[in-house]
Amino acid sequence: MSSYSIGVDIGTTSTKAVLFSEQGENLHQATIEYPLYTPEPKVAEQDPDEIFDAVLLSLQSVMETSQASQSDIKVIGFSAAMHSLIAVDSEGKPLTQVITWADQRSEPYARQLKETNGQSIYEKTGTPIHPMSPLCKLIWMKDEKPEVFQSAARFIGIKEYVFHKLFGTYAVDYSIASATGLFNMEALDWDEEALETAGITPDRLSPIVSTTEVFTGMRLEYADKTGIGRDTPVIIGANDGCLANLGVNAIDKGVVAVTIGTSGAIRTVTDKPVSDPKGRIFCYALTDKHWVIGGPVNNGGMILRWLRNELCLEEVSKAEAAGMDAYNVITEKIAEVQAGSNGLIFHPYLSGERAPSWNANARGSFYGLALHHQKKHMMRAVLEGINMNLYMVLLALEEVIGLPERIHATGGFANSDVWRQMLADIFNQEVHVPMTVESACLGAAVLGRFAIGDIDDLSEVGNMVNTGKVNPPQPESVAIYEELMPIYIRLSRLFEEEYDAITAFQQKYK
Repeated sequence: MSSYSIGVDIGTTSTKAVLFSEQGENLHQATIEYPLYTPEPKVAEQDPDEIFDAVLLSLQSVMETSQASQSDIKVIGFSAAMHSLIAVDSEGKPLTQVITWADQRSEPYARQLKETNGQSIYEKTGTPIHPMSPLCKLIWMKDEKPEVFQSAARFIGIKEYVFHKLFGTYAVDYSIASATGLFNMEALDWDEEALETAGITPDRLSPIVSTTEVFTGMRLEYADKTGIGRDTPVIIGANDGCLANLGVNAIDKGVVAVTIGTSGAIRTVTDKPVSDPKGRIFCYALTDKHWVIGGPVNNGGMILRWLRNELCLEEVSKAEAAGMDAYNVITEKIAEVQAGSNGLIFHPYLSGERAPSWNANARGSFYGLALHHQKKHMMRAVLEGINMNLYMVLLALEEVIGLPERIHATGGFANSDVWRQMLADIFNQEVHVPMTVESACLGAAVLGRFAIGDIDDLSEVGNMVNTGKVNPPQPESVAIYEELMPIYIRLSRLFEEEYDAITAFQQKYK
């Protein structure tokens, strides 16, 4: 009899389900996309039922494509994006859309909280004070949507919504809870000060369970639709960032995962909760013995897409005519330019920023632009700016954990040799690329197998993930970036003083 596990990742733009072999091989996968609704500049919402349908369809597709029998599926593990918030009534019906991490409406309330008891709450919860946080969203809702706030029976995240529909019960795992700004890391329970600040009581939140909590008895209609057996163990799992680290075998001390997709993050694992006196890094639970610390950035692949669409129309046309990928043409041009872009610096904050500044009003800029610069210098500076911002996050992380012993690069950017080499040169460390895809799904499947006792230790993921390409740092480029990086950092601090003013101007004349 065959034996498989399934990892499901409920993401910001799509839900993915992947069928894995016992060796961690990706055998079949399905991706179901859904829209992000942004009717106004600060709004970023989704329809919870569209996402739930995507979960069902992705599971159904994997089961049908693989032709696996119900008895072949040993376990299903779940991953989900962090920081979502849905107000529901007493019957579990949504009173709001899914308010995602990208929603910025609570920005004024986050700023006020930073000026009062925000640092105290951060040090206990590990979630930086920022509009992404459900804590800040609740404060905003209480003030600006009081009728919804008062009538809501419960405030939940998207994974809780999915599990409530599948199993008829509310539960939130340590990992998702630890990204709400409401969860006390030491007590593994809701934090009294955070709840009081949000204006809610524990009964309006879900009971907290371990990330290895097992659910069975899926509602018959959904079991029939997906082809999943009702008795198949379904593990509640963790958040996508923590599981991505597990899925690329970056759970040992000193191993740092750098991920760039639409946004990006730098993460590493410790054995106990850690916070930063300066409030720059997050700390989220994978299990009660594995804590993922690091920093997320807003500006990754979306900035490269902006570069392609706004500054590189000639390159896009050339690529289309030759039947090539436009990004390959862009990176070829970037490779022509010396490290440092001949003294042109780009700060990539086109959508505000999370780590390390946690400033929703941060804005992007080119600095040092001179007559000798050409478009290709601007193109390289954009990519360097993304990597330099990541390095600033790593510097904050190093103050807490020390120098990393190994860098794992993942995400779409890891396919680019130009990006990997630039990362190695700016970080002055070898960059290793794990040979794995859909790392959050693999992490969810591995955690699921651990939860049911199919594997003895999470470290067994190391037998499923091999290292592919390795980029060592180039001394000549390292020397250039060591000279340029302090200027980049000083400028980012100087510009902080004007971000609020330029944002107010932009909003006035939008």
